Amino acid sequence: MTAVLFVCLGNICRSPTAHGVFQAKVTAAGWQDRIRVDSCGTSGWHVGDSPDRRSAEAASVAGYDLSALRARQFHAADFEHFDYILAMDEQNLADLDTMRPSDFNGHLGLFLNFHPEAVVREVPDPYYGAGDGFQRVLAMIEQASDGLLREVMGVHSSR
Repeated sequence: MTAVLFVCLGNICRSPTAHGVFQAKVTAAGWQDRIRVDSCGTSGWHVGDSPDRRSAEAASVAGYDLSALRARQFHAADFEHFDYILAMDEQNLADLDTMRPSDFNGHLGLFLNFHPEAVVREVPDPYYGAGDGFQRVLAMIEQASDGLLREVMGVHSSR
């Protein structure tokens, strides 16, 4: 089984959205028995909290359910359990890289690297923004999830 972990700062906006979207795409592809999905934050500020209401609403309007997700903090042991650890931004990637064990053979990188038409490298944090920030983040995540799923299915198919 291939394990994918999405990481942002607090695990209440970007990474749970990616978790919910990618899980739905994995399930729609019939790969739920081959791909495990999780999310977390580099900080512990929101451990145990539900996703931000605005993230959950944007996801729900698009047909994704984030209601079962709860925030958790990244632990160094996650490097042992995940094949893909995908940060939403450069700062979270740098924080993860400082914890990366020398024997980690998985993929540690930015999630938007899987977005086929991304013009930015980072998924912006919509927490303090207004307007359509959560919808824009959702659209980015949907496209990057499609690219990631193609990647994981291709790697898994060749095993």
